[in-house]
Amino acid sequence: MRASSPSRVLIVAHQTADSPELLDAVMRRAEAGPCTFTLLVPPRALTLRRVLEGPNPGALEAEKRLEAVIPIVSEAAGELIVGVVGSPEPLIAVQDALTVLGFDEVMISMLPVRESRWFAQDLPRKVRALGVPVTEIITSAREPDPTAA
Repeated sequence: MRASSPSRVLIVAHQTADSPELLDAVMRRAEAGPCTFTLLVPPRALTLRRVLEGPNPGALEAEKRLEAVIPIVSEAAGELIVGVVGSPEPLIAVQDALTVLGFDEVMISMLPVRESRWFAQDLPRKVRALGVPVTEIITSAREPDPTAA
């Protein structure tokens, strides 16, 4: 009898990538059964001002965010996770990740409903429509982190 391969879990997070709620959800998912995690951070959408700042400042911020949170999320997962920067449009970023890398499930970490652009865009429902199970993690209100991507 062949052992099944671990589930591949895509974590989609932005400002909430190091939130206690997400870290707890990652820890619980890791304890539930064999899995590997990839953290996808879509950069903030570019505005004209940000375009004038230089080469893709949103992607650079997202890379810095990944560097800061990968050790924290890895600790919650119990193993080193992979981090990727995607498209500034979260749904396109998830579609690309599913198409190119393939995942069995998606965890979407969002700000509280009144503050969440992703909730307003109905991101969880749209990702479910791609045929993958989605776990929604709603975080507590947080002070904005100017360095967060």
